[in-house]
This record gives sequence, C-alpha cells and structure tokens, in this order.
Amino acid sequence: MYICTMTRETLKEQIAETIRHYNTKGWSPATSTNYSFKDEAGTIWVSRSGVDKSQFTANDFITVDSTGMAIGDFLGIKPSAETLIHCVLYELFPETKVILHSHSVYPVLISAVLGPQITFEGYEVQKGFDGQTTHENAVNIPILDNTQDMAAFKQTLINEVNRIQHHSFIMRKHGTYAWGKNLFEAKRHLETLEYLCQCEWMLKNA
Repeated sequence: MYICTMTRETLKEQIAETIRHYNTKGWSPATSTNYSFKDEAGTIWVSRSGVDKSQFTANDFITVDSTGMAIGDFLGIKPSAETLIHCVLYELFPETKVILHSHSVYPVLISAVLGPQITFEGYEVQKGFDGQTTHENAVNIPILDNTQDMAAFKQTLINEVNRIQHHSFIMRKHGTYAWGKNLFEAKRHLETLEYLCQCEWMLKNA
C-alpha cells in the first residue's frame, strides 16, 4: 500500500508540473483545460474545475467514478465540466493511464477550417505517435464537433472510436485531447500533435 501511495503522489506532482509548464506555453488560458490519470488501484483522478493552471498543484486532483461524479473524500466538489470525456476514453482505450488536454491556438484554428480530420504526411516528428516508424505514412487525426452536451459527445467518441488511431483527437474550435500508457507517452502524443498543427497552419498561411 505504501508503494502504491507513493507512486500515485509522485504522479500527481509530475502531472501538476506538466500542467504548469503547458500554461506557460499558452495552452490553458482563463483556467481552461482538464487533465486526469488512473492510479494503480484503477481510480480516476481528474483536475478540479476553475483552477488557475499556472498555480495548479497535486492537491487540485479529485477522484471520480465512471460517470464523472466526484467520489470519496471529494464528494460534492465540482470536477472539470468535461470529466465524462476522460471516463469514456479510459473505457475505450483500456491501456490509458494519463490524459492531457490543451486549448492551444493552432489546433483550434485548423479545426475551424478543415473537415472531419487533419492529415499529416512527410513530417519527421509524426513518428512521435506510438507505432509510427516512418515519416512516409499518412497520419489522420479526427476533428470532432464541439458540444456542451457531454453525454452526446460520449456517444460521438464511441461511434468514432475506429477513427481514433493515434491516441489523440481535436475538438472543433476547442482544443486537443491526447493520452498514453504513462505521462511520458501522453506528453509525447500531445506535443507531437501540437507541433504538427502549428507546422501545417504556418505552411498553409505562409
């Protein structure tokens, strides 16, 4: 039990540090974005709503059940409005342990002008997506329409699961979600997508 607790607490600290770092990049304006992880006991921990991400600490995670409701010591505390997205991603992709979210500018701009997906091809950095070993492949990232109805968006994720092949997707005019088997992999997937979106936008608007 002691080892599990230390692992969980260390992960809280590491993700909190990542959140503060991403805030310095402008990826979480006005307290936006949400983050989560699943501990060794299978419990989901998600970022509390309305927290300034420049000040985010390990104490700003709360536990939720599979429906996104706060549980345990945090009963009655409001989780992020999009907690249900995290819950369904853990269901659809069982190996997932960490989920990161960004409201950065370039994916939002791209999603405003493209259709159901963005395709990357020829970029060396696209090998940052798990399973990609060459820049010669075409990597398709879904762009899913944004909605305030989280139950409806949950169903969209279920319907589109076969299109979500690279541990990430973009919500139109909203931001990106990316995940992985650990924090390192989740960061790699998010940062890969962010970089590629910036490259594509700058290339098409040069």
